[in-house]
Amino acid sequence: MLKAFILDNQAVARNLLGSVLTMGGHEVVGDSNTNLSNLARMVRLQPQIVCIDIGEANQEGLSTLTRLRKELPKALIFLVSAKIDAETIQTTQQCGVNGYIVKPFNSVAVLTSIRNTIIRIATQKKTKASDADGSGDNESSQPPAADQV
Repeated sequence: MLKAFILDNQAVARNLLGSVLTMGGHEVVGDSNTNLSNLARMVRLQPQIVCIDIGEANQEGLSTLTRLRKELPKALIFLVSAKIDAETIQTTQQCGVNGYIVKPFNSVAVLTSIRNTIIRIATQKKTKASDADGSGDNESSQPPAADQV
């Protein structure tokens, strides 16, 4: 389905999330901790999904998210964290995060979050496109397949 890369400083978390993504039909093209050299390697692989645990939502973590968005403008970025509150969501969305994966992992919740994010973004793109060409009514149409996002 989609190529994914996992950035997390905990190897156990990377392995668990990698298994969930693989069982869900995604191709995990790599995983690593969040140091700068690994970010550069990940960007070269051009994943369509990036799952990242930045630790605390401090300036360093937020700048990592901003850099990821700049380097991979079309990728879906998912923040992985045990602590996701309203302030974190608002702040990280401004840095380009598309969705959230809560630790500890629940495979159904992870795959549902990714699927719903893909559908939401595809629908938004389709709405923008129909608004741009003036066709307007798009309520009865289906969003494009996930591989077209």
